[in-house]
Amino acid sequence: MDVVIAKSAGFCYGVSRALDAVLSAACDKRKQMYTLGPLIHNPQVMSKLAEHGVKSVGRVDEVPAGSIIVMPSHGVSESVMTQAAEMGLEIIDVTCPFVSKVHRIVGSLTKAGYQILILGDQGHTEVQGILSKAGNNAIVLSDASDLAPETLRKRVGIVAQTTQTVHRFSELVSAVSNHAYEVRAYNTICNATSDRQRAALDVAQHADVMVVVGGRNSANTRRLAEICAEANVPTHHVEVADEIEADWFEGARTVGVTAGASTPDWVIEAVISTLKAM
Repeated sequence: MDVVIAKSAGFCYGVSRALDAVLSAACDKRKQMYTLGPLIHNPQVMSKLAEHGVKSVGRVDEVPAGSIIVMPSHGVSESVMTQAAEMGLEIIDVTCPFVSKVHRIVGSLTKAGYQILILGDQGHTEVQGILSKAGNNAIVLSDASDLAPETLRKRVGIVAQTTQTVHRFSELVSAVSNHAYEVRAYNTICNATSDRQRAALDVAQHADVMVVVGGRNSANTRRLAEICAEANVPTHHVEVADEIEADWFEGARTVGVTAGASTPDWVIEAVISTLKAM
């Protein structure tokens, strides 16, 4: 059984940058450090941070005075940043530069009077952060089928959560263009996401089975699994190698492997070793 690994898989720049910054800061034991929610959406990485004394909290007001709070790579809303500053917490902001760019674009469009449409996962932290820049008339859509034309204003600005697919974004822009008078669309899907999606599809088109590695709470990893499954290939999303089952590969000659942008190398390597041992 051949194991083929996607050319682009695993940590992206934004994730590596965030993790390096936090691990470096964790070496300074002056203050207790907390991440607001998961730093990145991968349980194994969060366990590693816990080993270094970095704790995770769900709300800013759970952080004791005098501590360090880390704003996660997928960003937070303006109100969260303000609250942390008012509490006098030391803030380490590791928001991915691609996410920060979406915030700037949305802020500019809102100031110019555009209604904002966000292609993304309702409730996701990244989307909530984008919404905080978008004014009162913003709408979050999971895909073009969610669009209600009667809710559109004449001038519409469209952005995407950085982990969405270009196909879904194009469909939404096309659908909105049929109804709005003026449309400004910014493809804010990050390069790392697009690269991983293309690489995953390329492998899936030649594989008998696909294994997608990464946190189940990771939007970009789930998207990779969707893309592989839509290519009509049996697809299995696993977080760690121990979840792999031998009967998935009965009769398979080629197994493809890809991983989300928040999946660490050591987890990917363990999956590959397990597959090769079969």
